[in-house]
Amino acid sequence: QVQLVESGGGLVQAGGSLRLSCAASGTFFSMNAVHWYRQAPGKQRELVATIISHGSTNYVDSVKGRFTISRDNAKNTVYLQMNSLKPEDTAVYSCNADITTRSNGGKFRSLDAWGQGTLVTVSS
Repeated sequence: QVQLVESGGGLVQAGGSLRLSCAASGTFFSMNAVHWYRQAPGKQRELVATIISHGSTNYVDSVKGRFTISRDNAKNTVYLQMNSLKPEDTAVYSCNADITTRSNGGKFRSLDAWGQGTLVTVSS
């Protein structure tokens, strides 16, 4: 069974920084595209950043220049470095990954995995 575990959330003052981690555990063949989402109270979930297998990245306009998504494939971990944080960045941040598994019979399957979320609170 594949699990994603986020960490690194917390309380920070405006202008500060946090680094979120999303670590995949279990047995799988590959971790492909990974996305960071966030959901603020009373708002819809928003896609914040994406990184694909070979490192290409994409960001929502509101975080461009402040957030950086990266991955360490050897550790099966994706990071979200968040700088110059603003109160409007306050949300539960969750990672979502496209995981490829391989059965004992050699059959590949795609799995859509989600972490439990980590709360980021930015005070003004």
